[in-house]
Parts: sequence; structure tokens; C-alpha cells
Amino acid sequence: MENRQVGMTGIQVSQLGLGCVTFGREIDEKASFGIMSGALDRGMNLFDTAEAYGGGNAQRYRKTVLGVEDVREVSSEMHSSEITIGRWLKETGARSRVVLQTKITTNSTKQRVQEALEASLKRLQTDWIDLYLFHSFDAKTPLEEGIEAMTRAVEQGKVRAYGCSNFNGPELAQCLEIAERRTLARPEVVQPPYSLVAREIESDLLPLCAKERIGVVAYSPLAAGFLSGKYPSATAAVPKGSRFDVIPGHADIYFKDRNFELVEKLRRKSEQVNIPMVQLAMAWAARKTGITSLLVGARRLGHLDNAVAAVEMKFPDDWMKEFDGWGATEQARAG
Repeated sequence: MENRQVGMTGIQVSQLGLGCVTFGREIDEKASFGIMSGALDRGMNLFDTAEAYGGGNAQRYRKTVLGVEDVREVSSEMHSSEITIGRWLKETGARSRVVLQTKITTNSTKQRVQEALEASLKRLQTDWIDLYLFHSFDAKTPLEEGIEAMTRAVEQGKVRAYGCSNFNGPELAQCLEIAERRTLARPEVVQPPYSLVAREIESDLLPLCAKERIGVVAYSPLAAGFLSGKYPSATAAVPKGSRFDVIPGHADIYFKDRNFELVEKLRRKSEQVNIPMVQLAMAWAARKTGITSLLVGARRLGHLDNAVAAVEMKFPDDWMKEFDGWGATEQARAG
């Protein structure tokens, strides 16, 4: 699998990266170990996680945000994604072969960044994080303070480079301005959602990243499974154990009339060319200019094989133009 450099860091990541959000949430530790080993065997060296990823974290989210107290996960362990990766790294000794990317959730003060980083290092059982990201823009904490903390982590050798997840173009520009003005470390990678039904980054974030030579590790190319076609309508029952069942908030993001219409276009194209919908959706995203690596989640090895097949398949230019035209006007307006 092709490897690409992240920004100007010298860090090389595979064209496909492994999204580890499912570990301890939708699949148990044994299955997670198999997925990580399978990903590495298939040439995928980038593993993405976050302190917020875990079965216990998902349960707490439903209780605090939705007022629903129940168990839908395979584990109630907090931070189970990082913990599971750490156990696998210790068992396999594969740390030198893996590019680890993890994220701090909120409250990016100097003290909080230091504490969160040390906790992630302990859970991951490693001495360094390759790519450490702000999980989202924190309007309650001065961005300058967070950048100072990230710079210190880089200088200490505990982080090779830092970046931003879920930042828009103006927010990233603000980060770059502060780093240049203060002579601090600059962000080298962004992690935005990107799929056929989430193309907002095309208007500002991707052009800025291209100009500044910042890596783009895109996530959710299947829109949390929405583009698989398993959700026929907004009123249909959500399959138990699916991403939309565990994290119901996904429905608020994707269950829109124009998105269901796009899924039907994708379904018809799939039937026409006899290629699975998920492969077509991933193939389009992986080929878009400016995408350094595309994160894919998996609950079984077949999901990894689908992703690999997507980046290796022939995808004619006229298909790219056709897919680019689906919902482009609406997405540009939304962005």
C-alpha cells in the first residue's frame, strides 16, 4: 500500500489508516487484536484513537446527553480503545511499525494537555505519540495556551507532531497565525470528516492545507455506515449494534432527504457496475486530491479487505466526475 508523508513532518503513513473507535465499544478485545494485526499485515500502519473512545465513554454519553441509561457496548471500560491498543502493542512488540494518532477531548489548558497526554501514554503503553490532536475546537480555552502546551510536548519528545481534528478552515488559520506569531510548533495534520455526504472541507479546509502543506487524515468515508445503504429511511428501525444505535447522534447529522437521495444514486451505480456501495464510496474519497490518508473502521477482517479493494480498484475519471456532481451544490452551500 502506498505511504505518504504527513505535512512536513517526515512521518510516513499508509493511504488507508485504521480507525480504532470500535474497540471495546462494538468489538471485544480478542476481535480488536485480530483487526490490528490484520491491518498491519495489509500494509496499514496508521492507527487512530482518542481518549474519548471507549465502551464506557459511549454509555456515559448516552446518559449525560440523551438521558438514556443502558448498555449497548461489549465493554463498560472507560478509554477502552487506547487501553486495547496498548495491550496489543505490548503483546506483539509492534510499536515501531505503527504510527499512533490520538486526541485530547476538551479543555486544552497547559495542565490539561499535560495530564491528558500522560494518561494516553500510559494507556497506550508507549513513550511517545506520533500525532497528537485537539479532538475539536475548544472555544472556552484560549487556543494560544493549547498550542503552547502542544509545543512543549513536541520539545519534550513525547509527541512527534500535533494537529487538529474537526477544525474548520478559519479555526485552522487561527492556529497557524498564532504558531507563526509566537514562533511555536505549527499543526501538521488535520482530521476532518469526509464522504460523499459530508464535503464541507472542500470549500476552505482542503485549499488551506494544500497551501500550507498540512496533512489531511480524513475519517468516516462511509458516513458512519450511512453510505452502506443499511438505513433505508429516517423512520426505519436502526439495526441493533450498529454505529447509529450505539451513538444515536449520528442520525441528526446524516438523516436528511438529500443524503438519502444520494444513497439511492450510489445504490443504482453499485448495481450497474456490480461493485459494493461501500467500495465505491471509499474509492471516491481515497482518490480525492489533498487526502493524505483515509481512516476506516472495522469489526471484522472483511471490512479491511473491502477498504483495500477500494483503493486498489480501477475508478475511471468519468466515475469521479459523476460522483463529484452528486450533491456538490448543496454541500458547497452547507459549507
